[in-house]
Amino acid sequence: MHVTRKRVEKARAGFFGPLTGRRVRLVAGGTAALAIASGGVSYASTGGFGHNRVGSTTRDGLQLASDQIIKPIGDRLLVDNGKLLASAVSPDGRHLAALTNDRSIALTIVDLKTYKVLQQAGTAKTADVRISSNNVGQEGPAYSPDGKTLWLPQIDGFTRFPVKDDGTLGTPVSIPIAAQGSKKALPAQAVFSPDGGTVYAAVNGQNRVVAMDAATGAIQRSWTVGTAPRGLALTGGKLYVSNEGGRPAKPGETTMNSYGTEVPADPDTGATTTGSVSVIHVAEPDAPVTSIKVGLHPTAMHAARGALFVTDTFDDQVSVIDTSKDKVVQTIATRPWPQSKVGYAPNGVTLTKDGHLLVTLGRANAVAVYRFTSAQAPVSYVGLLPTDYYPEEVTTAGDQVVVTNTRGIGERGPTRTIDKGTGTKPATGHNTHDSTGTLLRFRLPSDQAIAKSTATVFKQNGWGKHDVKVAQGKSQHAVPVPKRLGDPSTIKHVFLLVKENRTYDQFFGDDPRGNGDPSLAQFGKKVTPNQHSLARQFGLYDNTYSVGTNSAEGHNWLMQADNPEYTESGAGLYQRSYDTEDDALGHQRTGFLWTGAAAAGRTARNFGEFTQFLTKPAGATWQNFYCDARNMEATGQKPALKVDNQSPIPSLNKITAHDYPKFDTDIPDIYRYQIWKRDFEANGPANLNMFWLSSDHTGGAPNSVAQVADNDLAVGKIVDTISHSKYWKDSAIFVIEDDTQNGVDHVDGARGPVQIISPWARHGTVDSTYYTQITMIRTIEQILGIQPMNQKDSAASPMAGAFTRKPDYRPFNALPNQVPLTGGLSTPPECGNDEPSGTASAVPAGMRPTVDAWNAWKRKQHLTGSTAAPDRANPALMDHFTWYQAHDWTTPYPGEKKILTPEEVPGRYLPSPETDG
Repeated sequence: MHVTRKRVEKARAGFFGPLTGRRVRLVAGGTAALAIASGGVSYASTGGFGHNRVGSTTRDGLQLASDQIIKPIGDRLLVDNGKLLASAVSPDGRHLAALTNDRSIALTIVDLKTYKVLQQAGTAKTADVRISSNNVGQEGPAYSPDGKTLWLPQIDGFTRFPVKDDGTLGTPVSIPIAAQGSKKALPAQAVFSPDGGTVYAAVNGQNRVVAMDAATGAIQRSWTVGTAPRGLALTGGKLYVSNEGGRPAKPGETTMNSYGTEVPADPDTGATTTGSVSVIHVAEPDAPVTSIKVGLHPTAMHAARGALFVTDTFDDQVSVIDTSKDKVVQTIATRPWPQSKVGYAPNGVTLTKDGHLLVTLGRANAVAVYRFTSAQAPVSYVGLLPTDYYPEEVTTAGDQVVVTNTRGIGERGPTRTIDKGTGTKPATGHNTHDSTGTLLRFRLPSDQAIAKSTATVFKQNGWGKHDVKVAQGKSQHAVPVPKRLGDPSTIKHVFLLVKENRTYDQFFGDDPRGNGDPSLAQFGKKVTPNQHSLARQFGLYDNTYSVGTNSAEGHNWLMQADNPEYTESGAGLYQRSYDTEDDALGHQRTGFLWTGAAAAGRTARNFGEFTQFLTKPAGATWQNFYCDARNMEATGQKPALKVDNQSPIPSLNKITAHDYPKFDTDIPDIYRYQIWKRDFEANGPANLNMFWLSSDHTGGAPNSVAQVADNDLAVGKIVDTISHSKYWKDSAIFVIEDDTQNGVDHVDGARGPVQIISPWARHGTVDSTYYTQITMIRTIEQILGIQPMNQKDSAASPMAGAFTRKPDYRPFNALPNQVPLTGGLSTPPECGNDEPSGTASAVPAGMRPTVDAWNAWKRKQHLTGSTAAPDRANPALMDHFTWYQAHDWTTPYPGEKKILTPEEVPGRYLPSPETDG
């Protein structure tokens, strides 16, 4: 399929037609300012999204999967083959270079005069310039002062391109930076000396800054700085370095790991507790490196008019440093909605010639505008301008403001074909990796117009229509979802079952009651009989969305009601960490769902979710765990195989069932069920019970159909056990995917299967209300009296309409699997195959070398064992492997003529272990 890379959509002077090209009148400026005082009722305004579907356009804008609508200012340039990360404008203001991620593209060059994509570099066949790897750092790229070279940060150094007179790139040259033991370079920002002869680079993975010869790449000098240096600014002979992980730890401090460095951390949440800016006097070789204390997670910086502006991303503020004194002289709050002080993610900053300070608020889809006169004089707040999805960078080019938006209009790029499961046809639809970055270009409006547009941003984020109201005085009568936070609920025990990677259509496309496409039902009723039966008994939800595009993001959204900027900006590399369970930089300062439960006086128990370190008996196979589960079910005996599962986050480790395994696709979910059942029968449930049921990710010893069937059976048995217990009368079970990336959907790649199972849930309903992972977490918070964690869940509406005050106590009876759980095994388990024939499919003659090559690839993918991690495998390779396995190595992948080896598969658009070493 030909992929169109370029499209400009006009939104000039308040007009916007995102998908049709039509011009729609912007009405935000005509409404009164929204009331933002505290008080009001408990449910926030995201319920105003009604029955909107993601990708649909209303008069208010384009509906996203993130509890937001977008209708931005300015002219839009759409790049529909990848996210746009950090960017830089050429010295002459003619071109913009943006780091790119997702569709085998690493770099996009835009001509700002014609406003068209000029060139792209990457490993894709469609790339104009071919390079060896698509990984990119968190900051950059960097143009030389004369504009004749461009430096691209990659995992082991830089790729340097000559820049031609027309702005296009020539043949690249590699500029390596050696690893220090296990720590790769992971360069971030690079800046040039004024004469262009020296390049200063933040070597993020090694906690240092280096000076490099611009002609040869040779390292001339190295300075040790704080943890995870990210941004650089050179002014007045001093090089300023933003250290996202803060200062080095002091003896005796509580610390947590981040890429092999122990950083000062909160003893409960493991989140970083310091932020710093290092100061290097580049012209004074003997001068020591000094440090300035700033807020948490300093990222972007901009120097102008004797001031250095630093975005303290996790503190939701900007530090202003007087560069004549190297002191913070003021901090600027970037928390526009008084209801919440957390979660706006200021991540880009610049100062216009006329004194407007512009700050991108990534999680608010906005640019905050302030009036600045001098470092010592307090800024004045002007208002907010609406942008596209997740602005990452703001800069100026002549009299124009240019905003780079990482997610653009969401995952709305060209559809793709994915096939999962024996006997299914190729499924073509939207997928989470159909990323669409955008640029916005506009002249800054008048201060009056900016102030008026603030109401638009509030409405698009669901802020301010209704604030959270905390219970005061005498408690009201108990209802399932109280209207006031802290009032009694009829539900005392919440069970959150987190599964892996499936879309709504993959599971429920064959249910004629909902908005499904039966041709996309790759794991339909035969494979998932329990979830189909649950949907019949308790309800079908056909308009619910996962916000994250992969597991690194999805589990964050479920545990933190946000995907922190650290993970969002790291999407082009994922080398410091993919899952951030063991990375202090990935934890927001307000904690997690379980710490909120503890603060509300609620108990919590964790079964695998968000844990990191798993050990299991040496040599234990899927077959061994399968037989152990069967034996436990038949005899009630203790497990013969014992695992140990630990979390580096202190508060989580305290509540974790250490014998329940985290993600490992070589452990069946029916084993996880048996471990949980023993705990449940011995101890009963906590108020909050969190599970990771990961078999539907696939990639273990059985084929994909068998693993999804195993997952379905475990879900059915968990619900069966709870619903036949004395706790059923006051329980609610939420079942959700962490993300939907391993499938396609006819509505949107983010639409996922969700189930609400409770005596208090509306039975037999088909609910097409717009819901997301965020609204589900908000519902759990409201039931248990947990304070929202940030502005995202503060603004979300609980799913009150999914519940009833008239309970139906009928239990659920689990159904047996209808497909063999041992399907696709090369070696049958000792306790026998779970299939009538008792035999496994044989590999066709002549295919053994290809199968061996794939098995060798699989062993490197962190799918099993102590290093098991979801989604580290390259998605294109994983899709091919699942297809071949599910079709018994007899059928080429859709659109291809033969069965390929891993080295022959095109489309490497996410880093994988074999590319990042």
